[in-house]
Amino acid sequence: MRRAGVLPAVAVIAILGALYGLAGLHRTVSLAAGTPPQQPRVIPVTSVTRACPDPGSAASPGSGIAVMSAPAGARAASASRAGLTVNRLAGPGSTTPGPQLPASGQPGSPLFAVVATDRAGGAKAANGTGGGPAQKAAAGTVPTGPARGGVVIQASGALAQGLEVEQTAAGLPTAACGSPGTDFWFTGPGQRTAGRIQLYLMNPGSQAADADADIFTDAGPLQETTDTGINVPPHGMIVQTLAGTLRNSRAITLHVRTSVGQVVAAVQESTGAGQGAWLPAAQPPATRLVIPGLPATAGTRQLYVAVPGLKDANVQVTAVTSRGSYQPTGASGIDLPAGSAAEISLPSVAGIPAALRLTSNTPITASILIPGGSGGSPGSFTAAAPAIQEQGVVADNMVGPDRSSSLVLSAPQRAAQVTVTQVAAGGPARRQTQVVQIGAGKSVVVQLRAIPGAARGISFALVLTPSAGSGPVYAGRAVTGNGAGGALQALQPVVSALSMVPLPVVRNAAITTIP
Repeated sequence: MRRAGVLPAVAVIAILGALYGLAGLHRTVSLAAGTPPQQPRVIPVTSVTRACPDPGSAASPGSGIAVMSAPAGARAASASRAGLTVNRLAGPGSTTPGPQLPASGQPGSPLFAVVATDRAGGAKAANGTGGGPAQKAAAGTVPTGPARGGVVIQASGALAQGLEVEQTAAGLPTAACGSPGTDFWFTGPGQRTAGRIQLYLMNPGSQAADADADIFTDAGPLQETTDTGINVPPHGMIVQTLAGTLRNSRAITLHVRTSVGQVVAAVQESTGAGQGAWLPAAQPPATRLVIPGLPATAGTRQLYVAVPGLKDANVQVTAVTSRGSYQPTGASGIDLPAGSAAEISLPSVAGIPAALRLTSNTPITASILIPGGSGGSPGSFTAAAPAIQEQGVVADNMVGPDRSSSLVLSAPQRAAQVTVTQVAAGGPARRQTQVVQIGAGKSVVVQLRAIPGAARGISFALVLTPSAGSGPVYAGRAVTGNGAGGALQALQPVVSALSMVPLPVVRNAAITTIP
């Protein structure tokens, strides 16, 4: 009888405990349920810094910059709060910014300015160095010294929104000017093709920066020549001459990182005397890439692929053309060893305007070399780039008796619609707009024409705006000579130029526990 009386008491205690637990659980769920998530907020871009290595260089007389801002909507009217300054970079560095150069701009209108040659470095500046004693990298293997000729562009207010800056030489755009960062990738021909390969490191900031450069070739990583602890002085620029360490290489990849501060990195290659070509910075390694803007000019396309990781890569290449997407001959499956860079010829896409879509089982990055370019150049380059977000801007384009500009717009996935606006200097009336439809998995060539009312032969800027709901859009701009078989003179991937920056959503993540 006593035994039977114990069981109901235990059952009662268990039931009460369960009810208390359920009540606590209910209370916890109720408290953790927050308000519905808010839409991401955006704020206007208020300040942008860019740096260019070439304007003002003694080796590039008559060089300059092209600047274009494309603020969104009514913010273009806020010119009173906009500012633009251009300062020289000092070869040995300085505690203060270098001399300021005359420059002024208006939001929504392009600026084209010639930068006088920097003579402060004396005779040595003609070789790209000068202005201070030669330095050595920490490993002591790569010649390193101060360089002159670069400039820093700082824009604020509406002039910073949708900003794009390019350097120019001999009346042609040569490269986009980069923003300070901590990580840069470049891939291109090795020393067998380019006898001169130089890495420029610019520091627009007021504190010294330390950089490292990892080098990969078709023979694998160059462990013994990895540069560590490269000091880049404040407001200064240094140059490294790399050809001596890259002898007999067919393909190279440079990965520049900073451990202290930020820099702007740039790479120039030349086959001999002459301006040579600047490699565009490539998108960081990923398993899916798009190289945009292959023009309809003649010549075999040379694909350069970097496999920086520890796993071998199997790469698939798809050409996105006006007739659709297909795999070029010899590109259905390319096996590449880990820790290397490779050169791959793609003759079947010669003369075909397209974008290349690359997929891989391991992260890679890539660029394309196309015959053309200025004197001493191994060719013209475009590199892997992300899809355009909000808008893309190209600061320097031209249509005249001896040169023409065109766009290659690609939508590798879903169909897209893009508004292309040409803007000449001299006011908002000097512009024209066209809307371009791009089919899914296809590319479209847009031949740019002179702007009505603008002087014939003057340069103009471009603003590319994908429509809401469009698939990802990739673009490249080419400048060619006129007439049948016009030679390629300049090539550039179009990247995003933001007017607004999204702010991340912050949610209430409070958690309550049962006492």
